[in-house]
Parts: sequence; structure tokens; C-alpha cells
Amino acid sequence: MKSIILKRIYEAPSQEDGYRLLVDRLWPRGISKDKARLDEWAKELAPSTELRKWFNHKAELFTEFVQKYREELKLQHETLQRIKKKAAKQQICLLYSAKDKVHNQAVVLKSVLESL
Repeated sequence: MKSIILKRIYEAPSQEDGYRLLVDRLWPRGISKDKARLDEWAKELAPSTELRKWFNHKAELFTEFVQKYREELKLQHETLQRIKKKAAKQQICLLYSAKDKVHNQAVVLKSVLESL
């Protein structure tokens, strides 16, 4: 498998990103579609609206968020397998808008994809 990297959508795109996949349910503020240079927007892989609002990027809730989000991702088996196959051929860049680079859904999603 090629690598899966994480990057904030607000960072400049680069050739090294590979396949650019946005994993937020909401479109990031202040980013045009041209500037984002996405290959795909996978809203279905983002946490549900309810889970996102509950978590609210509070680091102290991250452990519980991980458990709940992993449960939600079990319903996205086909999409996860498709992304995993793509990652076997090329690098995948999971894009997210959260300011916290440690406590966000992309971190969890990367772990899930690498464990498939």
C-alpha cells in the first residue's frame, strides 16, 4: 500500500499529495473549489452531523469520539474498500479543515484505512 497522508485543506496543494480526498461533511470556509484541487469529496466518510456537533473538536472527548466514529464507519464498508484499493496504487491525501492536527476525523479515518 502506498502511504496515506493527512493535510489541512488550508495548506497549499502539492504534487506530492497524490489523490486529494476531502473528508469533511461541510465545505471548508474560505476555500474555493479551484483552490482546493480535490479529486473527491467523500462526505459519507465524515462523522455524522450529530457526532460532529457532539465532539465539537474538544480534545477531552476524542477517545469517545474515536469509538463512536469507528462505529459509524462500519456502515461505509464499500467506500472504505474503494479508497483502500486506490491507496494500493497511489498516495492518498486525506484533507480536513479542523485546526487540531491530532484530534480530528482524518486521524481516525487513516487508522481505519490502514487496518483494513
